[in-house]
Amino acid sequence: FYNFLYHSISHPKIMKAAAIIALFASASAFAPTSQSPRKSVSQNALIDETFGISIETGNKCPPLGRWILEDANETGIKWWQNAEIKNGRVAMVATIGYMIQKWGIHMPLYLGPSGSNAFHPESTKDWLLSSTTGVTFSDIAKADPLDTIAMVPAAGWVQVLFAAGLFELAGWKRQWTDENPIPGNYGYDPLGFTKREGGWDSEELTRLRMMEIKNGRVAMMAMAGWLSNESIPGAFPVWHP
Repeated sequence: FYNFLYHSISHPKIMKAAAIIALFASASAFAPTSQSPRKSVSQNALIDETFGISIETGNKCPPLGRWILEDANETGIKWWQNAEIKNGRVAMVATIGYMIQKWGIHMPLYLGPSGSNAFHPESTKDWLLSSTTGVTFSDIAKADPLDTIAMVPAAGWVQVLFAAGLFELAGWKRQWTDENPIPGNYGYDPLGFTKREGGWDSEELTRLRMMEIKNGRVAMMAMAGWLSNESIPGAFPVWHP
């Protein structure tokens, strides 16, 4: 039996056949799962008709986004929409904070005593940000944006994360528990944009929503470039604050 097995395995034709079978078996393991044409067309239509797809990409979802969303249903796409909108809003606020810090402009009485103003953070008496580390608000005012992160004490970050968690919980309730159909609508509208004539279906509000998404995308790219340049000087070869 062993002699038969040995001669069979060592036979050139049998070895070639075994190699071909192994090749097809390994290739099939990495072959993409076939989708029915009907499902593929309906999925592409669902993705391309999502609010936020615009003329910049030919009114179609870019390839990377399509790959991410290829198995997503309407709820999954809505989750990604909320993620993009929230990150875009944070990035827009971050660009303002970054420029203000780089330019040395600070709010009057930046939680400090009188004597400080928008362009002169010095004061007659420095207020401590952390008594354990000895960091003052004046120290924060003079530091570069990335350096200020390390200057904030652990207790400060706990407060930041706690506040962010409260916002996330409130957003989750108003978006998912209350089944709000509009991504990014968390029920907070102090300026009354959504109370205009026509509401969410009005042409003006639709235009404003698209503007917010586009500005958020630009802000996210800008912050990525600025922070890269802060970490690696010269990494962002265009003008920046």
